[in-house]
Amino acid sequence: MTALAAVRPWWRMLLAGLALTGCAAPSSTKLHRVLEHELGRGGDGLPNYRCTVGAHRGASVEHRENTLAALHAAENNPRFAFVEFDVQFTRDRQIVLFHDQRLLRIYGKFASVGEATYDELAALTGGDIARYEEAMAIVTKPINLEIKSQGDDEEDRLLVDTVMADLRARGRDRDVMISSISADIVRYLNQRYPDMPTGQIFWLTSSTYLHWNSLTENLFEKIAETQADYLMLHVANLRNIEDLLTLKPKDKTIMFWDFDDRMYLVHKDRTDRLWGPRTANRRAGARRIFGF
Repeated sequence: MTALAAVRPWWRMLLAGLALTGCAAPSSTKLHRVLEHELGRGGDGLPNYRCTVGAHRGASVEHRENTLAALHAAENNPRFAFVEFDVQFTRDRQIVLFHDQRLLRIYGKFASVGEATYDELAALTGGDIARYEEAMAIVTKPINLEIKSQGDDEEDRLLVDTVMADLRARGRDRDVMISSISADIVRYLNQRYPDMPTGQIFWLTSSTYLHWNSLTENLFEKIAETQADYLMLHVANLRNIEDLLTLKPKDKTIMFWDFDDRMYLVHKDRTDRLWGPRTANRRAGARRIFGF
């Protein structure tokens, strides 16, 4: 064997090192670990599927959620493969990062995001509230962008159209997934922008507590109706993980989110991939190996 032939490709060396250390691939964990962390139980009888880890509202345990500091930390933390944040309009049609309709939970103020100008919100939050364009300048990882509905269909569609125009102008429409709790928003996205990956979000449903096949099937029927690609469930629904995995259609992917900084994408089969380009860039090889 020549000296050149003895040199392993970089990715084989990396995999060998991971096997020796017992570590999971970067930005991933295993389903059994997720169940232990979230429910305090193992995954006896369940395949130990790989799970890609994302940053929910940025690194929102280390920093205040949806702030630039949280996004910076998530962008620089190798344990997060993607970054999630929430967007909505201010009264003067600025797009800002904020989850709730009011500032009460985070800042103790009764002001409504949709009824205040950006300058007013900046003053009320001590300059903490972030603009969408500032967030996009920070995050280079794949993004899960959640559209927050303020209850006005016309405004919701305008927000979707504005975001989509910006993503296309930036060339980021291939590595962003847009999600919403609003079925109308998800349906509109898939009708008008069929190439954009979408996720439909649920918190607690009847199947969270009653693990009947018909109730679990109903969840998949709901996202089939809106044509969402990702079923996004609160981690309480991990109690129903057996049925969710058994009944999952191959063209749908299950994700779980928590109120802390974690999100998990479960890789059951080859169709369960993180959105984003997988070719024509230097990270393509790593994406094919690790799925992120």
